[in-house]
Amino acid sequence: MTLLKLKNVIKSYSNGVNVLKDINFSLEKKQCLGLVGESGCGKSTLARCVLQLDNIDGGEIQFNGVSLQDLNERELKPHRKNLQAVLQNPSSSLNPKLKIRESLIDPYLQFGNQACLKHFHYTNEEAFVTQLMEAVELPDALADRYPHELSGGQKQRVTIARAISLEPSLIVLDEPTSSLDVLSQASILKLLTGLREELDLSYLFISHDLSAVNTMSQQIMVMRDGSIVDHFSQENIFSEQRNDYTKELISLFE
Repeated sequence: MTLLKLKNVIKSYSNGVNVLKDINFSLEKKQCLGLVGESGCGKSTLARCVLQLDNIDGGEIQFNGVSLQDLNERELKPHRKNLQAVLQNPSSSLNPKLKIRESLIDPYLQFGNQACLKHFHYTNEEAFVTQLMEAVELPDALADRYPHELSGGQKQRVTIARAISLEPSLIVLDEPTSSLDVLSQASILKLLTGLREELDLSYLFISHDLSAVNTMSQQIMVMRDGSIVDHFSQENIFSEQRNDYTKELISLFE
């Protein structure tokens, strides 16, 4: 069943540069769709458009069958609880003045009365935070620390815990491992894969690293200069039918 559908999406900067050029794709429920491309190709702009942080100039973004691009903020709010994000830099994603438990409980305070949770159960704040910390394999004691007291990998696990707290339909993962060391990258990818399967999540996984995308995704798209130049199933990554640019990216991680 289709969860996210982009139809003929275009986006330009104020200087007239076309950033997204006629983007078309669908993401199915419980699937990870990977998007790979070099820095500056438009990946993060696409993420911001999907998250409704940037407006598009043309086309349509459907989420759960609803066209989002013409909705105002009040109309968008019911959809935001089902559309979460994990971004590249966990330090900038967490309020340095809030303890970890305060950051984790905030989405529930905003949207909890709209959430129909199947996997997590809210009885009280402490128990709910404990469930989230366990889900991302962090010691419960870290919940009383501030972000600067955690490692980069721990902070990214906290942002993942916050993103899954309302059991959203879709999480946009925009370069979630690029600021981490190699060991932390591998453990975060493993965690994300497990959570997708356990919580019936869907991911749009955006990265410049084709190896990471290949590890995570069932479907893979390749972006270059604002256009999708290739789209294929993960098992077909080494097919001779791949775009020449895709073959260049593959050669970098073989």
